[in-house]
Amino acid sequence: MKAVIFDMDGVLIDSEPLWKIAEIEGFGKVGIDLTHTDCEETVGLRIDEVVKLWYNRVGWEGRSLIEVEEDIINVLIREIREQGKALEGVYESLEMIRSHDLKIGLATSSANRILEVVLEKLNIRDYFNAVHSAEHESHGKPHPAVFLSAAEKLKVHPNDCLVIEDSLNGVIAAKAARMKVVAIPEKSHHFDERLKLADKILPSLNHFKLDECFNFWG
Repeated sequence: MKAVIFDMDGVLIDSEPLWKIAEIEGFGKVGIDLTHTDCEETVGLRIDEVVKLWYNRVGWEGRSLIEVEEDIINVLIREIREQGKALEGVYESLEMIRSHDLKIGLATSSANRILEVVLEKLNIRDYFNAVHSAEHESHGKPHPAVFLSAAEKLKVHPNDCLVIEDSLNGVIAAKAARMKVVAIPEKSHHFDERLKLADKILPSLNHFKLDECFNFWG
C-alpha cells in the first residue's frame, strides 16, 4: 500500500442528508416529489446522471437538465456551508495516514466546486496530495475512471491503492480499478449485502487501522 484514496460524500463529510435536502428541493421545482428512499437509490452517482435518470423515468417541462442540476448543486453548497461537518474519525485517520508517509488522494462523484467547498469547510485541503472529481470523466461511478485518474495524479499504481468508500457504486468502481477497498456504509441506509464485495467493512473511520489494511497485500 502506497496511497489511500478517500471518497468524499458519506466518508469525509456527513453530506448524504444534505444531498437529500438538495435533491428534494431541486426536483421539487419541476414537480417531482422525491422521498428519502428515492434519493438513496442514486447514492454514489454523479448528479448529472441522477438528473438524467429521473428525467427519463418521469420527465418534466420548463427547466433544462442542466438547470435542474445547477439548482441541486446550489442548494447542496448552501447546506454544506451552513451545517456541513466532518464524520467521526476523519481528522484522526488523515493524521495517521500522513504519519506513515503514505500519499492521500480524494476521488469523488461530486462536482469540483462542491469538492472545493468541502475542503474549505472541513479545513482538510493540506492533507491531500491529489484530488479528483468524476465531473472530468466520461463516466462516473461505478465506472473506475475517477479512481484510476486519482491514482495517476498520485503517481501510484492502482494495485498499490486502498480506497475508503461508503456506497455500493463506489465499492464497485474501486474494485474495478483493481484497488483494495474498505467500506464504511452510510448509517441512514439499509445495509446492502453486496457491500461484502469490499475487502473490509467498518462502522466508522474511528475503527480504521492501517496495520490491518497492510495485511490485504499479504
